[in-house]
Amino acid sequence: MNDQYPLAVRLTCELLGTAILIVLGNGAVANVHLKGAKGYRGGWGLIAMGYGFGVMIPVLMFGGISGAHINPAMTIGQAISGMFPWSLVPAYVGAQLLGAMLGQLAIVATHKPYYDLTTDTDDVLATFATVNAAHSRLNGFANEVLGTFVLMFAALAILHSPVTAAEPGVAHLAIGFLVWALVVGLGGPTGPALNPARDLGPRLVHAMLPLRHKGSSDWHYSWVPVAAPLLGGAAGVAAWQGLLG
Repeated sequence: MNDQYPLAVRLTCELLGTAILIVLGNGAVANVHLKGAKGYRGGWGLIAMGYGFGVMIPVLMFGGISGAHINPAMTIGQAISGMFPWSLVPAYVGAQLLGAMLGQLAIVATHKPYYDLTTDTDDVLATFATVNAAHSRLNGFANEVLGTFVLMFAALAILHSPVTAAEPGVAHLAIGFLVWALVVGLGGPTGPALNPARDLGPRLVHAMLPLRHKGSSDWHYSWVPVAAPLLGGAAGVAAWQGLLG
């Protein structure tokens, strides 16, 4: 975060950055899951790439302005460890959630013909929110905690590494590859979300929109990709801080 920029600018960056994350990440899911799209059934590799670049690009754009948290787990985790002011947490998290919703609305607007063709409600929901492949909240919780722990610990280590100190752009690129690897390595059980805004914002959009083949928004599972990343994120930030003494 760079205090020389007005708060309104920093919040706009968080909103736009999170929207871009959703457009590229959930857009990749839509490409793979929606019938008639050119990437239909293109595989998990396309989705992992979408999320990797979906994080990398906003971080490169806004990392030097707002910090490019684009994730409440990062914002709250840093606040718990004293690295970010609690007074800014509500505004940052609100901007991230709104950005996620706007990004998802953009995906629905551009993919509406393919939503209409897709009759499998699970495929439709997958383009909005995460689910656990084993229909287990416990398994989903464990996967999201681990994934977000690794994300926060590794991201902070990369950003503050002596190796990247003189070239912060390299660190920002590496974070995109980190997310790409996490989605490949831990994507099987839940997706994963790794980000409360990435799941809750689009899930709210799914609940509100009158889609032709909508199905359930799966609210009984919805607390998992919110609570687990917050726990894993706080632990990851604290572990990185503890490592440095």
